[in-house]
Amino acid sequence: MIDIEPMRFAWTRGGADTLVLGRLHLAQGQTVFLHGPSGCGKSSFLGLLAGVLSPQHGSVSLLGQDWAALPSGRRDAFRADHVGVIFQQFNLLPYLSVLDNVTLPCHFSKRRHERCLSAGGAEVSAQNWLQRMGLPEELWTRRADALSVGQQQRVAAARALMGQPELILADEPTSALDAALRHDFMDVLMQAAHDTGSTLVCVSHDPQQATRFGLQWSLPDLQQAGLRA
Repeated sequence: MIDIEPMRFAWTRGGADTLVLGRLHLAQGQTVFLHGPSGCGKSSFLGLLAGVLSPQHGSVSLLGQDWAALPSGRRDAFRADHVGVIFQQFNLLPYLSVLDNVTLPCHFSKRRHERCLSAGGAEVSAQNWLQRMGLPEELWTRRADALSVGQQQRVAAARALMGQPELILADEPTSALDAALRHDFMDVLMQAAHDTGSTLVCVSHDPQQATRFGLQWSLPDLQQAGLRA
């Protein structure tokens, strides 16, 4: 699913390295809990996995495709087809309804739209995911900016899962939820990844969630290993 060859990434050409990683591989369906102190490069790591960022040396590949080998337009299309992202700041479109936000991936990806057809279409699939996320039906037609922060986070998760993307990246997916809701939310997210066979990489500062994942990666430790390689 994911192949990283020894790589270096810096935000500016000739600047100090932000990330130095050795060879890493993830198989389909694996789950990873990624942790480390603030500022160590966790969000940059997710950006590299999603093809939003490119390393100056080495390579990051998804499904056998080196992100850097794709021109920008095809890279965007490949990302839309295969990657679902739960952003830390949600990135919902505030003027759209909840349902319209959740169905957005189907407008950008024919592949994910076709997968939703088996569930009765994009809107029905969106409703199913919102139900699984525990968002009350009376909220589905409201503008996204009329929801609470915790409700917006669940909408963002439903959007990421639309069309069964092979890779799900979650950046602090429980940060806006009360402690009582975090466990239930992660239950749904983990089960959704299992049901669709998706690989899940989750960044979190919540150590209580770590034991749910098949792999636990400390980004500072990965970088130390990369420096020694």
